[in-house]
Amino acid sequence: MELNLKKPLVFFDLETTGVNYSHDKIVELSYVKVMPNGKEQEDTMRFNPGMHIPEQATAVHHITDADVANCPTFKERAKEIAKVFEGCDIAGYNSNRFDVPMLIEEFLNAGVNFDYTKCRFVDVQTIFHKMEQRTLVAAYRFYCDKDLEEAHSANADTRATYEVLKAQLDRYDGLKNDIEFLSDFSSQNKNVDLAGRFVYDDNREPVFNFGKYKGQSVLKVLERDSGYYGWMMQGDFPQDTKNVLTNIRLQSLKGKIG
Repeated sequence: MELNLKKPLVFFDLETTGVNYSHDKIVELSYVKVMPNGKEQEDTMRFNPGMHIPEQATAVHHITDADVANCPTFKERAKEIAKVFEGCDIAGYNSNRFDVPMLIEEFLNAGVNFDYTKCRFVDVQTIFHKMEQRTLVAAYRFYCDKDLEEAHSANADTRATYEVLKAQLDRYDGLKNDIEFLSDFSSQNKNVDLAGRFVYDDNREPVFNFGKYKGQSVLKVLERDSGYYGWMMQGDFPQDTKNVLTNIRLQSLKGKIG
């Protein structure tokens, strides 16, 4: 089944130095951009992360320091990459938990303010897990009846994810060929920030999703424990999380002044 799109949908996958948003870097990005008329654009680009690629990471994606020694940094191509995603919805495999937060963190570090709040996110892994409980390799075999060659190559994983989503739409009558529906269906939490440190409760109020204040209102916690804001701002949290926390705090201060 071909996708029913109202605006372009970018499938993408990242290979990185690790899984820590605050410290690790992107070494490869691959995307397939699908237009509402069905036309596709794709590209794969590598980056010099400015740090050693740990052996554990290389064992997964097979990219070494030497492979990217002469590549540009992400910062050097950040504006170009942002234009690829601008005005689009975004899809990937485990992308809501990892790839999207990592990408946005790299944009912020590069000084590019990409407004992700206008995007809808479709996580094909979440759809798969809700329906079948498998891995991407198994998903590709299950839905597409193919073996995934070069697994953990960004390009192979990206195109496989695209094919799996189309096959999922063919297989399940309950899945609507609509990005808004798929975005809602593949969201596991109502995150306020991309990393999910804050989530919306049933009243659409931001609450903490970790630590000693888990489940408690962010605004109320900041009112009675003002030092917690400073602790988080100095802590090892993604820049996006800190930006969201600051915006919530500013809203609270404006309310008091008003």
